[in-house]
Amino acid sequence: MESIGVLLMRPLSTYLQEELSRCFTLFKFWQVPSSSKASFLKQHSESIKAVVANGVIGADAVLIDSLPNLEIIASHSSGLDKIDLVKCKERGIRVSYAPNTSASEVADLAMLLAMATLRRICEADRFVRSGVLKKCDFKLTMKFSGKSVGIVGLGRIGSAIAKRAEAFGCPISYHSRSQKPDSRYKYYPQVIDLASNCQILIIACALAVETHHIINREVINALGPTGVLINIARGPIIDEAELVSALLEGRLGGAGLDVLENEPEVPKQLIGLDNVVLSPHVGTCTVETRKAMADVVLANLEAHFLKKPLLTPVM
Repeated sequence: MESIGVLLMRPLSTYLQEELSRCFTLFKFWQVPSSSKASFLKQHSESIKAVVANGVIGADAVLIDSLPNLEIIASHSSGLDKIDLVKCKERGIRVSYAPNTSASEVADLAMLLAMATLRRICEADRFVRSGVLKKCDFKLTMKFSGKSVGIVGLGRIGSAIAKRAEAFGCPISYHSRSQKPDSRYKYYPQVIDLASNCQILIIACALAVETHHIINREVINALGPTGVLINIARGPIIDEAELVSALLEGRLGGAGLDVLENEPEVPKQLIGLDNVVLSPHVGTCTVETRKAMADVVLANLEAHFLKKPLLTPVM
């Protein structure tokens, strides 16, 4: 398969790059200057038959149309919002993803962000490092245990979050596109009702047309001035402008954010807030998970070019 060209959209793990180079002809798209990308794709369009994308940089219609021999897009992510699935269906391009590799790590981070926000861990760290501890006590914070937790999206990650929160004595409720018949948690058909009946709201759903800005001003107000909002899903699920204004005006108690609406841009107002914990989209960034995700990508590519069934097909 060495003659098959694979276009890697961004610098993922060294392990993945080494394995792709060993098995295929690897093209590293991020190394191509922006002004030369179109000519690069034209030059190599005959040989590139696969694209490896992820949750940050995917494959849009323009890229797909520039690769006439493209057969498969393998996503190094469980999210698919960066891939033009409609265009892939039109072209008959296979799509695979990595859905079963990261739920535990992302759920762990959701719990970490919730606790760090409530207990003001980042602020406490700065307090100790500054030497102020010698002069006064740190202020009181809020506990996590026993708080009511609402989860938007009860899929693999949402369910893993619920399991962890239950261990802390937290009552669990959720909102999703439809009620889960096998779930014992309380279901709310409307996200605003979920927000009205929980103290911590955790976003764990996929980004789609129907979930874009699903967390709007009304939902944030329903969560209220003592509520905490956690997002480990995708930034545009929250109306970021409304989130910022709610935090500045005291209409929301705090937020823990691993994702932002316009990454890598960070709203300046968030940086100075002690009731906000920011994380650089690292939900899946553990050595173990990235190795597992890479192995899924490699296995799907191998299966496709050997004309075997994909391990984790989307289409």
